[in-house]
Amino acid sequence: MRSNAAVSDDPRAIHIHPTAPLAERVLLPGDPGRALALAQELLERPLMFNHNRGLWGYTGTATDGEALTIQSTGMGGPSAAIVLEELIALGATRAVRVGTAGALEASLRLGELLLASEAIAADGTSRALGAGERVPADPALLAALQRAAPDVRCGLIVSSDLFYEVGEPRFAKWQEAGALAVEMEAATLFAVGRLRGIQVACALAITDVLTNERERISPAALTQAGLDVGRLGLSALL
Repeated sequence: MRSNAAVSDDPRAIHIHPTAPLAERVLLPGDPGRALALAQELLERPLMFNHNRGLWGYTGTATDGEALTIQSTGMGGPSAAIVLEELIALGATRAVRVGTAGALEASLRLGELLLASEAIAADGTSRALGAGERVPADPALLAALQRAAPDVRCGLIVSSDLFYEVGEPRFAKWQEAGALAVEMEAATLFAVGRLRGIQVACALAITDVLTNERERISPAALTQAGLDVGRLGLSALL
């Protein structure tokens, strides 16, 4: 774990302003509120790592006695890229996105967990970072997630810039390609990880069903799903 003095004076940390040490392993929820909930659930004596720009982050001791940072990325690829770039500049070497997604596969259920093997790059940020049509998760970190949860489905997802698709003309194309779910950050995070030589993987909780009759998860179930996917992400980093 880097000392606070070492991270605070790094000129590359323009948007993240560390107020606590950074752990080399990081969980990356999108939602700042989920970062707080996971810090309270997974960390002993969590300290706020960052609150600048509303991107809440926390560092504390995980169940194995070692340090863990939980840092929110905000919504979408541009914000996620900034956060991960600065975490890498400050010393992060392994990161797991622990987020939410909408199901494109009819058999997925609300609250179900999903591992991303690769992401269709339907967003602008990952393409600007050099990604092709698809960008894979780090194989070693993905394997760690699969060992931790062998019964959790693993497969292709989509990363899009849009939460509200206009008329949703792309859903059928993604489904034909075999995509199981759609979200907004994974392709960018995978692309940054590959560029900078760090391990990045992704675990998701299904919060919306986008096939046939649309469904949205309840607030209570959303809170539980956020904790479940965070625990899964941590298990791969232990």
